[in-house]
Amino acid sequence: MSNRTLQIPSRQDAVSADEWQVRVDLAAAYRLVALFGWDDLVFTHISARVPGTADQFLINPYGFVFEEITASSLVKVDLNGQKIDDSAWPVNPAGFTIHSAIHQARHDAQCVLHTHTLNGVAVSAMACGVLPLSQQSIFVLSSLGAHDYEGVALRDDEKPRLVADLGTNNYLLLRNHGLLTCGPTVADAFLAMYLFEAVCAIQVRALAGGGELVRVDPAIVGTAKQQAAQVTRGLGGALAWPGLLRRLDRQMPGYDT
Repeated sequence: MSNRTLQIPSRQDAVSADEWQVRVDLAAAYRLVALFGWDDLVFTHISARVPGTADQFLINPYGFVFEEITASSLVKVDLNGQKIDDSAWPVNPAGFTIHSAIHQARHDAQCVLHTHTLNGVAVSAMACGVLPLSQQSIFVLSSLGAHDYEGVALRDDEKPRLVADLGTNNYLLLRNHGLLTCGPTVADAFLAMYLFEAVCAIQVRALAGGGELVRVDPAIVGTAKQQAAQVTRGLGGALAWPGLLRRLDRQMPGYDT
């Protein structure tokens, strides 16, 4: 089913320029998750705060595969995951439980990205958690929390524990469930997930090799944030984002409609 078949009217003239930009970036993130193979059919979510608001968010229309999502198809919801615009498409309020908890507690978390990748779920099921086995891992370990599995995230009473386990970190290992990242921009949350997924893939392969593993010195992990700032020139996700959008324009165009 193509986006033309879905007949999604453009919302560009109905929202502010700032909101439209966030919509374009968020739709791009959904497409990139599909492009990198991190999607789980129509499940999991990426959410972004509507600029200038404290309790309005954009999220995917429930039932769309991620490669179909466009800036105009994103649905505006409140902290309970209830629609607050005239979108014809449904949302999954239950799936917004995790996102709403983090957005409400962390005002710096403009974007929250959650995946159920095979590598991510595999590492989330390991008692050891994330191991310091790679250069990528030091950046994740420098800002990582872990949250024990409590079943499908449907209950509001889980929110305080989820928020406490994330703390001020930008990476969260959802045990027996998957991965979560957050960031001040969509680009930052996506770059964080790129690193997180790479770390998990490397760890699964390293453990599968069966040989003795060499761990990164904890002292090096302790300087990871300073190293990350040097590598990205302080730009974070913004450094890689334009190139990722160009890749989308070549391979999966239409997200910005």
